[in-house]
Amino acid sequence: MVAGLVGVAATCRWCLQTDEVRDQRAQRRNKKELRALADRISTYGRNVHHRYPTGDVVVSECDLAEQLRKRPDSDATALDLLLGEQKVQSAPLSGYWKLNV
Repeated sequence: MVAGLVGVAATCRWCLQTDEVRDQRAQRRNKKELRALADRISTYGRNVHHRYPTGDVVVSECDLAEQLRKRPDSDATALDLLLGEQKVQSAPLSGYWKLNV
């Protein structure tokens, strides 16, 4: 009985939310997912560098997207975030990035 009332209250709360609140929640969720993807890219770079310690880790956006099972545009956005943190550098070849590990 109590569980049913909690479910009804949650449903009413969700239905009565404004579009602004929904948009804010979606933005927070997207930001959190982007941060998680950026962390996965950094971890991937460290793992590759650990396996092959000599040389730089250079990846293409498409290969990285395939490796992490994400869309290339999501990876590009996460790479831009890492660029701001100076964890990656744009490689001379278009669409390629050097991961700083």
